Amino acid sequence: MARYWLLKTEPSAYSFEQLRADRTTPWTGVRSFQARNNMMEMRAGDLGLFYHSSIAEPAAVGVCKVVREAYPDFTQFDRASEYFDGRAKPGKPIWLMVDVEYVEAFEHPVTLARMRAEPRLVGMALLRRGQRLSVQPVMPHEWKIVLELSRR
Repeated sequence: MARYWLLKTEPSAYSFEQLRADRTTPWTGVRSFQARNNMMEMRAGDLGLFYHSSIAEPAAVGVCKVVREAYPDFTQFDRASEYFDGRAKPGKPIWLMVDVEYVEAFEHPVTLARMRAEPRLVGMALLRRGQRLSVQPVMPHEWKIVLELSRR
């Protein structure tokens, strides 16, 4: 059974339009243990809300799909990368990534404000105070509600 996720990115770092052009991408640079652990739970075929953060109107803008399960994030070993981690060793990586594929853009992006205004999403991880994870689970009923909002 497929699970659902929310994957956050700043569009200036990697946008949904870039994913549409690339078709697939490794989800690199995650440096939160909890977000990493969430990626360890992801399975090929799981679906994700692609979420643009740190912009005037943060929003879920489309759907992506996990096409490769967690494996070592190469940026942790790259000294030139902003995501380099000197504690990580090729035989003992700390950070992981998954590969995601473009599925579809939302007809209407679902803004954070719109999600906050939807009473049925009150328990959603994204809306909880202090929840800043770049990769977080989405419950099946929340997934359906966000897709419903994207169509109107």
